[in-house]
Amino acid sequence: MQLEAKIALITGAGGPMGAAIAFRFAREGAALALSDISAGRLAATVAGLGLANIFADRASATEEAEMERLIDGALARFGRIDIIVNVVGGVRFAGASRPLLESNLQAFRDTMEFNLAGIFLTARRLVPGMRERGHGRIVNISSVAMTGLANMAAYGAAKAAVASLTRTMAIEFAPEITVNAIAPSLINTGAVERMDRELINRYLDATLLRRIGEPEDIANAALFLASDEASFITGINLPVSGGMQTTL
Repeated sequence: MQLEAKIALITGAGGPMGAAIAFRFAREGAALALSDISAGRLAATVAGLGLANIFADRASATEEAEMERLIDGALARFGRIDIIVNVVGGVRFAGASRPLLESNLQAFRDTMEFNLAGIFLTARRLVPGMRERGHGRIVNISSVAMTGLANMAAYGAAKAAVASLTRTMAIEFAPEITVNAIAPSLINTGAVERMDRELINRYLDATLLRRIGEPEDIANAALFLASDEASFITGINLPVSGGMQTTL
């Protein structure tokens, strides 16, 4: 029970990675505050958990008013948040694989906001309380695409920004709070079904373990970084990538 008596806020909890993290944290004793942009997906996660110690609210991580409502509700229910896991991210336009010169500015802006806004909003609201209590854990989701990947300019740039923001937060919020990121490679989610086979093969060719990752692989890493076992780790970008390198 590594997270017994801890309270964790998980955004994107309706998607495969967010749901896997929620289930893993619940098994380790955490109370959960969950959000997702899809009310249906969020309800499915809550139903699957079958726990009483949950607060759930549909919210978009890019909408300040909705995130404020989510956090207000979570604090009213639990009194505090000990752990933040910012799962929300991805590409906010049709066709994740697109050459830079065929992209447009609005799609680029939307992708940056989609990957960064939730991290900013949750930290700004919840970090002061964590500091006051002398303890906090923040886990963000970057990607191996942060190193640069053809036809993934907006997504790769956004995930590089997540890694940079993670490091800045670790510096600014120390010593009370640890802030780390996970850099997945290709993970078995619905996004894989929409990807070009050529892009999938490029990921696999660069992966030493020669397989696509599972959401549970990310959940296990998130649990470690959120637990006391990682109390002397902060400011890192942990590859959960089957051996794919993530160094710029």
